[in-house]
Amino acid sequence: MEATIEVTGLRKRFRSAVALDGISFSVAPGQVTGFVGPNGAGKTTTMRVILGLDAAEEGSALIDGQPYAALRHPLSRVGSLIDAGALHPSRTARNHLLWLAYSQGLPARRVDEALADAGLQAVVGRKAGGFSLGMRQRLGIAASLLGDPAVLILDEPSTGWTRRASCGCVASCDRWPPKVGHFSSRATS
Repeated sequence: MEATIEVTGLRKRFRSAVALDGISFSVAPGQVTGFVGPNGAGKTTTMRVILGLDAAEEGSALIDGQPYAALRHPLSRVGSLIDAGALHPSRTARNHLLWLAYSQGLPARRVDEALADAGLQAVVGRKAGGFSLGMRQRLGIAASLLGDPAVLILDEPSTGWTRRASCGCVASCDRWPPKVGHFSSRATS
């Protein structure tokens, strides 16, 4: 089945602040959609609602016609990176990905492939808690690729990257099959 993201009429408030005010859009197979806007514009909140991490007060967010929570083996359908700090600091890069793979019934070989795709082969045995922000981002991207998903949802994926790391990871993107991508980028003034 081709992957599609369908967001309809999302509304979300945080106390008196309106985060989402009726946002609707769809992302077709092979399409990349980017959000650009200032802090507080609702980019991350939209992605969190799509992934079932936050609940909308109104509207729906579906992937292949289903809410994220209803997806069977979600890492094989949707890869995501919302917060690069969402890792256990005492685990090595490889062990971090191994427990994710194990939780989804994915083979260990996918861990090594994802680490290679993210350019992290040289640090597989290092504890993730000692990683720079850019390396944590790359480990998060490796995690998002574990299940070889058709959909990628990446929030500011290149934050903290050096120019060299950015070029290396972007070059590896050429090997990834066409996916529905959805990512966020911050506008600067």
